[in-house]
Amino acid sequence: MLTIEENALVTQTGPGTPGGELMRRYWQPVALIEELPEGGAPLPVRLLGEDLVLFRDEAGEAGLLGIHCAHRGADLSYGRLEDGGLRCIYHGWLYDRTGRCLEQPGEPAGSTFHERIRQTAYPCVERAGMILAYLGPGEPPLVPAYEFLSAPAGYVYASKLHHECNYHQANEGNLDPTHLGYLHRVFREGEITSIGAQAEDRSPTLEVHDRRWGVSTYSMRSMGDDQRYVRVNNFVLPNLSVFPVSGRKDGYNVHWHVPIDDTSHWRYELFFQRERPVDVERMRNLGERTPDHRSVRNTSNRFLQDREEMRTATFSGLGRNFAAQDLCVVLGAGVIQDRTREHLGYSDQGLVAVRRSLLRAIRELQVGTEPANVVRQAEANDFQDLIAQDGMIPASEDWRTFYGVDPTVAVLA
Repeated sequence: MLTIEENALVTQTGPGTPGGELMRRYWQPVALIEELPEGGAPLPVRLLGEDLVLFRDEAGEAGLLGIHCAHRGADLSYGRLEDGGLRCIYHGWLYDRTGRCLEQPGEPAGSTFHERIRQTAYPCVERAGMILAYLGPGEPPLVPAYEFLSAPAGYVYASKLHHECNYHQANEGNLDPTHLGYLHRVFREGEITSIGAQAEDRSPTLEVHDRRWGVSTYSMRSMGDDQRYVRVNNFVLPNLSVFPVSGRKDGYNVHWHVPIDDTSHWRYELFFQRERPVDVERMRNLGERTPDHRSVRNTSNRFLQDREEMRTATFSGLGRNFAAQDLCVVLGAGVIQDRTREHLGYSDQGLVAVRRSLLRAIRELQVGTEPANVVRQAEANDFQDLIAQDGMIPASEDWRTFYGVDPTVAVLA
């Protein structure tokens, strides 16, 4: 359980809030690359409570500016892409992607007024099918060398899903191993898969470890016949989850929960493979999504829950789409979950550690210390210890060997 003040710290991300200041110290996704093709129209976006416009200049470089023209507030997303930047259609003021005002056609010849104008501007880079932006002060940190951000083209697939709730409660859903045996359970006979394993033993033994980049939660489930199913979920500061795809050894999934504002966010979903390119067409056809990245199953149709299906096919009656199942339960907690009213148990120890990690980072920043996982030095930009895998092991085998965990690492209470 959190106090009212602590809940505000982890859920409020607008300009000037402690949580918002933390979020701005890290690179954050602002759009999918496919949403901003070369020559395409500028894209109005809202990120961390700020209204912005994303565009590509004539050189193909992405820029992110405050959406309202510095002259008289017109919406720059209607602007023209020309002459090295984005030109406001109201009076022709022209901005480049660094926020410099290049031209003010209405001013007298020889005027230097444009040199005194600086539009809000944030640097952008492109990685793994996404455009990332840095909204913080000073020199941006290094882009983290996460394996999925460094993968060759074609080996990672990015999509996104809109959520009408606070970012943090949806991210916490990724970090809770116990719900896998309930919410995502399907009824089927035959060989036990990893999802089947999670349904077979629905009370896993847990161990939680603090990491320099966040928190790892390990779960162990007894499978009889002297076997155990082992799995790890990772929280990566400040708003990512990295976790294995059940039964797959050559990659993992990432959910990056990015606040639009305090009551809505985008879940950027990344599917990463090491050994072969991703089947993009197959991935595009998954998910019951609308063209604007919303769920077909939603609160207006009660997520198309089927009570007969609950008896015969799935535990939740929400189809076999994990994303819709997740969406149903996180939206059910309200737009901002009231964590002062919850009652946490053994299965929630990973969530407790994640909240401590996030609150610690916020408080570090408040006293002027750079928070954990902001990477400034190239030699520190190494994430080989960020492991996401699952599998069956003999019950006699130490699960730490499976994960390559240092047994001397302190276990969190």
